[in-house]
Amino acid sequence: MELTWQVITLLIASGILVGIINTLAGGGTVLTISIFTAMGLPITMANGTNRIAVVLQNLTASLTFIRKRMLDVKAGLLLSIPTIIGNIAGSMLATQLDEWIFKLCLGVVLTIILIYMIFDRHNHAMPAGHSLKLNLWHYLWFFLIGLYGGYIYIGLGYVVLAITIWTMRLDLVTANILKGFVIFVSSPFSMLVFMYNGQVDYAFGLLHGLGNIIGAFLASHYAIGWGVKFVRLFTIGIVIVCLLDLVGWLSMADGVNWLLNIMG
Repeated sequence: MELTWQVITLLIASGILVGIINTLAGGGTVLTISIFTAMGLPITMANGTNRIAVVLQNLTASLTFIRKRMLDVKAGLLLSIPTIIGNIAGSMLATQLDEWIFKLCLGVVLTIILIYMIFDRHNHAMPAGHSLKLNLWHYLWFFLIGLYGGYIYIGLGYVVLAITIWTMRLDLVTANILKGFVIFVSSPFSMLVFMYNGQVDYAFGLLHGLGNIIGAFLASHYAIGWGVKFVRLFTIGIVIVCLLDLVGWLSMADGVNWLLNIMG
């Protein structure tokens, strides 16, 4: 698709929204993939191009949380090691991505997270930035996280939230901060695999990534301070929208095409 001002505007604007969504919760990549495919990118190209925005967005958010002393950097780096290994392996598999597997994995992950978010009544009230206690199981889980993220990525944020909340007993805000840092450190390795296989559109990726930087900055400076309750409700809302899109009751791709037509 030609880079008209309408396309550029939509890429940046949607990037801002995705940056906010992914910093607060996750699931914004569903929107990214829908936009890229609606603009004519094959699913494998959209999957690879998305990694540029992922790296830029999580870099922005992580730098902010480090400055605010809300991140246990040592634990994040340790958990990034198995994630990187899994990420590389998953990305090598992703060059032949099957759409039905893509949708099946996403549907399972979103359903589990939605059920947990609605019915969980525990208050995991550890303060952001506290020292995290790691064990061997955490490293195994994060290898599997990396494998899934390298292969599909969509829904990865929710997978990380599930693991960190259930096995590390973190509150949602702290889990989100750790999630963003580990994804930032590991994602460049996945991105290099897609680049090597020619499955990255740099113009689309960088423009959308610019919006992601702005969205991540806004979310990490302002919205994250609205507390665990807000982030939980926000997460539930995004998961519901993603599930509606997945089962065909709502079409993000149709919305993208409608916006482009409206803009001329």
